[in-house]
Amino acid sequence: MDKENSRKHRRRYSTELKAQIVAECDDPGASVAKVAMAHGVNANIVHGWRKLARQAGTTTAAPRFLPVTVAPPTFAADDRSIEVELCCGGTTVKVTWPMSAVMDLSAWMRELLR
Repeated sequence: MDKENSRKHRRRYSTELKAQIVAECDDPGASVAKVAMAHGVNANIVHGWRKLARQAGTTTAAPRFLPVTVAPPTFAADDRSIEVELCCGGTTVKVTWPMSAVMDLSAWMRELLR
């Protein structure tokens, strides 16, 4: 058998497909392995594309952390409170806010969700 005829050819992927796959991987909770498998691409190849996108500054990933100013509570222990639970991927944050400061909670939530 001729060596040139038995060589495997490298697959080529369009720039658009690479960008689509990298964007899908940037979705919250997305698994690179699952996205790669869904497109029939080796996960290691996709990890390389993600690294190149980060270096080029073209990744669409949202920031993982938001800046938050935390102040100690100033309400009495017997004051009624509101509990807010925020979930993102596998992370959950629970905030307890005094009912007497409900307007402050609404302002905080507005800033958080910007």
